[in-house]
Amino acid sequence: MRKSSTARSTIARIAANERWAKTEDRSAATQPARDAMARKFEDQVDPDRVLPAAERAKRAENAKRAHYQRIALKSAQARRAKKSA
Repeated sequence: MRKSSTARSTIARIAANERWAKTEDRSAATQPARDAMARKFEDQVDPDRVLPAAERAKRAENAKRAHYQRIALKSAQARRAKKSA
């Protein structure tokens, strides 16, 4: 039997809430994801790891900020488009 997207979404939210209810250290549980995101931006700005670590970190932080600013811009544009429609 095929579930609707609403049912799948609800089941996923239930599973997420159950997981977090059993997690003692949320920060430790999400640390691998934060590390991977940091590596993503470091790879973007210095894939060959030729920059000093401090410079790579500064550039990665700027790349991360630009990424989130792009997301915010697209979100604002979508909200404006929805409002005017």
